[in-house]
Amino acid sequence: MNRLPALLLALAGFAAALPSTAVRAQAGADTILVGGKIWTGNPKQPEAAAIAILDGKVAAVGSDADIRRWASPHTHVIELRGRRVVPGFNDAHVHFFDGGQGLASVQLRDAPSPEVFRDRIGAFARTLDKGRWVLNGNWDHERWTPANLPTRQLIDAVTPDNPVFINRLDGHMALANSLALKLAGITRDTPDPPGGSIVRDASGEPTGMLKDAAMNAVYAVIPEASADEIATALRAAMRNANENGVTSVQDMSASPDILRGYQRLLDDGELTVRVYGAQPLAQWERLAAPGIRAGFGNDMLHIGRLKGFADGSLGSTTALFFEPYLDAPDTRGLPSDELVDRAAMLDDMLGADAAGLQIAVHAIGDKANATILDMYAEVARRNGPRDRRLRIEHAQHLRAEDIPRFHAQHVIASMQPYHAIDDGRWADKRIGAERAKGTYAFRSLLDAGAVLAFGSDWFVAPMEPLMGIYAAVTRRTLDGAHPDGWVPEQKISVAEAVRAYTAGSAYAESQEAVKGTLAPGKLADLVVLSRDIFTIDPVAIADTRVDATLLGGKVVYERGMAPSK
Repeated sequence: MNRLPALLLALAGFAAALPSTAVRAQAGADTILVGGKIWTGNPKQPEAAAIAILDGKVAAVGSDADIRRWASPHTHVIELRGRRVVPGFNDAHVHFFDGGQGLASVQLRDAPSPEVFRDRIGAFARTLDKGRWVLNGNWDHERWTPANLPTRQLIDAVTPDNPVFINRLDGHMALANSLALKLAGITRDTPDPPGGSIVRDASGEPTGMLKDAAMNAVYAVIPEASADEIATALRAAMRNANENGVTSVQDMSASPDILRGYQRLLDDGELTVRVYGAQPLAQWERLAAPGIRAGFGNDMLHIGRLKGFADGSLGSTTALFFEPYLDAPDTRGLPSDELVDRAAMLDDMLGADAAGLQIAVHAIGDKANATILDMYAEVARRNGPRDRRLRIEHAQHLRAEDIPRFHAQHVIASMQPYHAIDDGRWADKRIGAERAKGTYAFRSLLDAGAVLAFGSDWFVAPMEPLMGIYAAVTRRTLDGAHPDGWVPEQKISVAEAVRAYTAGSAYAESQEAVKGTLAPGKLADLVVLSRDIFTIDPVAIADTRVDATLLGGKVVYERGMAPSK
């Protein structure tokens, strides 16, 4: 009697009874990383030495011996040699196209004086054809002594043939040269728009400086970027992201043209970051009409979030406060052009929320934050309970009584810690040390039970999560003036900061079930670091580098690290 069929059936039954991971291990993993220190973010298995990846997902996490059993002749083996691995960073707040476009424009962030500022603009303009716009820039007048705002007269002589519209690094005010003002039709007789300000000299003439909604008149006459220009900028942005360990971005200004750019890259197999794109809150019906809800799309590209504005920025003195600025006592900031009509903005929130879309609102000043918390409470009351993942972007300056409201109202604090060590150089002169106690209140928010989602706000700040972690942990300002930290009581731990850049950001886009931690079944997005940021002096985190970035188990960036078989 031939016993072979019976034996095969028995073996098949035995294999079916094995745990699925054991069966899959016999076929071999696509990639394994061994000999390292893996911070998983998973409380059930917080630390491991190795990880196996199969079909773009984490297959197993464990000891070297366990994971080496996943190796086959076809398995890609990465020897970590003791290096630290963390989940891929998820930047919860970027302006991806603008950042990518800015990489190819004039670089003004570190210009130390008005003269250097002017000369760099002139030199860049001379490389352009007549009529081409000079854009981006990301200048910071707080680096200058005295810290006076630039004017069109400073740059007119070096840009006679090119319109100029260069933004301050916060994106809430920009300098136009005379040619750009002429094209936009801005004169001494042009009134300030709601939610904006045209800065004028003593005689009433525009200085070229436009704040918040006043910038829209110039934006309206700047030519739209072509599809090829958008793709080029997005490619540059992706390279920058991957070099810094960023595997997911939440793009807060993903217009339809930019979304088409992402789709083009995805179709061509070029997309090396996962993208969650946001549309303007006031245009919520554009998404709601075809039935799009939060999270529409796939693991690589999805939409369904809306972005609104409550105010401007601290650096532009347009952040909305209850009390006046100390260095500008005639103003308490500006409500955004949306918040000027609070009833209309609330109607947009109610409609968007009822349609199942996610709402995120930019709020910097303490009054702006309190107002949005009030409006979110009204949305929840009128539309009823559900898991809506409401967000406040920046949540920068908070009154003590508003901090517990984030947890109580289930509002996510989407924050950018690098701003703390940047703005901390000069924020006290704007609002004073007492009000500053509620600035970038990471510790207080976590202690109150709030969820933090960290990001960069790139192009406003560098898209460098390691610098963001350094900022959250040390709060040492960029000028070296606060070696023990600016508002040091708001420091958090390295683990808390990493969690905010991974699991917290994943939660903020309702993706915590598929990414944000390294656990079996989740996406294999991870970062190999040059140093162990959990054990070194936190100050040394600033000198740590990304050695490799993996997206879905594939290496999308590598720095001096040769995988071996």
